[in-house]
Amino acid sequence: MANTIRVDVVSAEELIFAGEAEFVALPGESGELGILPRHTPLITRIKPGVVRIKLPGQAAEEQVFVAGGILEVQPNVVTVLADTAIRGKDLDEAKARDAMAKAEEARRNATSDLEIAKVEAEYSMLAEQLKAITKLRRK
Repeated sequence: MANTIRVDVVSAEELIFAGEAEFVALPGESGELGILPRHTPLITRIKPGVVRIKLPGQAAEEQVFVAGGILEVQPNVVTVLADTAIRGKDLDEAKARDAMAKAEEARRNATSDLEIAKVEAEYSMLAEQLKAITKLRRK
């Protein structure tokens, strides 16, 4: 298929998505990135957010929430190595809200700079996850 690109989204635990796509969009460190077949090679960090994968011949997109990681683009392959990745259909709003409440409590009780930084990073990732869930539920 000349007008597609191979996409692999991998977390530390499992392969989340592997297949052909017409287009991939994701939150890069410097802003939203859009990748088409034969894209210039690129390696960059990605921020927490949603990876949108446009499947060939389908109106719907495959969506995966990533909590950050690395993106590698080659002319015919896109690889997302995510710290954590969750399929859009598997996102659980109640679980995310509960985790966010626990992170808020931990933030109030944090004392050292390192502890505060860790909690802030977790809180930020959970906020992005909730934002992604809200967006996905609207569609």
